[in-house]
Amino acid sequence: MRTEEVKPYDEGREKGEQVGEMFDSIAPAYDFMNSAMTFGMHRLWRRKALRMLNESLRAGPKEVLDIACGTGDVTFHLARLFPEARVTGADLSAGMLRVARRKLAERHAGLADRIRFMEADCMALPMADNSFGAVTVAYGVRNFQDLEGGYREMLRVLRPGGTLCVIELCEPKNAPMRFGYKLYTRTLIPLAGRFLSGDRSAYTYLPRSISACPQRGDMTSLMLRAGFCEARYKVLFPSTVGVYLARKGIERIEPGV
Repeated sequence: MRTEEVKPYDEGREKGEQVGEMFDSIAPAYDFMNSAMTFGMHRLWRRKALRMLNESLRAGPKEVLDIACGTGDVTFHLARLFPEARVTGADLSAGMLRVARRKLAERHAGLADRIRFMEADCMALPMADNSFGAVTVAYGVRNFQDLEGGYREMLRVLRPGGTLCVIELCEPKNAPMRFGYKLYTRTLIPLAGRFLSGDRSAYTYLPRSISACPQRGDMTSLMLRAGFCEARYKVLFPSTVGVYLARKGIERIEPGV
C-alpha cells in the first residue's frame, strides 16, 4: 500500500484533512508521547540529524523552513544551531501550533525575534521560489497527501545549492529486531496512545504509516525523481530512524541570458 493511501481515520476525506484533525486531537499529549515512545531517544536523533544537515551546507543559511514543525522542538533547535538565521515553522495543525507558540513564549523567549510559526499546507507552501537555504521535516513526510508532490514543493522553495533534511521512522531489517519492533509499535504504542491521548486511531495509524512509507534507498530514489540533484541517507540506532539529505542543484545561467 502506498503511503498516500494510509489515513488516520480510514474515511473518504482527503488524507491532509484527516492528518490535521488527528494532530489537533493529540496535540496536548504529543510531547509526552513522543518522549515515552522513543525512551527519550528522539532528542539524540534530532541532534545527529541536524548536525548532518549543518555539515552538508556550504554556508550558514539566512532563512530556514521547518515543515510539519508540530510543537516546535526542531524549529527551536534550528534557531540555536544557526544563530544568524530566521526560522519559519509551518504546520497544518492549529492545535500543534498553539503548543509551539506557547513553548516559544514560555521557554524560548530569547528566540522570539527570529522564529515565526504559521499554519500552512506542505502541498502548497505560501512562500516564494528559492526562499530558504535549508528545509527540514521531522517525522512528517509519511503524513503528506502526495509524497513526491511534497518533495517537489520543498524543492521549489529551496535556494539553489540548499539542503533538505528529512527525519523519518523506518523498520529494522534484522529479523529479531523487526519482530520486536512490530510487537512494540502495533500493540504497546496503540494501547498507550489511546489511553493517554484519547484518540483511538492516531497511534494505530502510526505503525501503518511507517510501514507504507518509502525507506532507505527507496526514499532517496523518490527524492531524486522529484528533482533533487543528489540524495543520501543514514539509519540511526536502533535501526528505526532514517536521516535523509537531499540537495537542490545550482542552476546554471548561460552567457548572455
